[in-house]
Amino acid sequence: METRYIREFYSHFDEDGRLASRHGSVEFFTTMHYIRRYLRPGARVLEIGAGTGRYSHALAREGFRVDAVELVERNIEVFRQNTLPGEAVTVTQGNALDLGGFESDTYDVVLLLGPLYHLYTEADKRRALAEAIRVARPGGVVFAAYVISDGCLLDEGFRRQNIDVARYLRDGLLDPETFAAYSQPKDLFELVRKEDVDALMAAFPVTRLHYVAADGCALLLREELDSMDDEQFRVFLRYHLAVCERPGLLDVTSHALDIFRT
Repeated sequence: METRYIREFYSHFDEDGRLASRHGSVEFFTTMHYIRRYLRPGARVLEIGAGTGRYSHALAREGFRVDAVELVERNIEVFRQNTLPGEAVTVTQGNALDLGGFESDTYDVVLLLGPLYHLYTEADKRRALAEAIRVARPGGVVFAAYVISDGCLLDEGFRRQNIDVARYLRDGLLDPETFAAYSQPKDLFELVRKEDVDALMAAFPVTRLHYVAADGCALLLREELDSMDDEQFRVFLRYHLAVCERPGLLDVTSHALDIFRT
């Protein structure tokens, strides 16, 4: 696993700000909505690749005991700065590919909400998933997040032109027939489709509970969402949560959430 590019990127990127914007908060609210469905009083949570702790802190402040693992030193510093007195939360530096410091069959909920964005080989992805499954107790629930290629191409490519799709084709980052994406560590993000996730998960004896378009069309609609008043935005969130598992949105979303029971 190449970590240099990840460390450089997250040493400057404002992940808290991404999830705090109105359009970015759709992903956060959706993920928290599903996490809460599987939390029980006294549940233990492990967040792998916790970033600056947006989810870990939110869950600790709801009274859950949370352990977090994070690779990037700057993120750990911010995580600790954001910890309030009395929060039952810990953070240690570590890698999603080796959770040797954590016992097997321990956690009721395991969050793998960032590492799979930056793993580029099938072996590394399966190793990270295997570690997340190992530390979950039997019957525990794992949440694994992915960056979805078509949603990103539609938003960052064709709509905003932050991605030069024609150059990506010339450079071999997109298949010229199917537009499937190919990424390397220097590209920072591994872009996948649902069929890639399905093939990856076929190796594991787990039960899928949900596959969710975590932000749906929110990034395509970012200006519209950011201009809504509170009532309009609440209605949009109700709509989004009602449709985010419908097949038509699963390739349009920029982020997907695979939720499964061990």
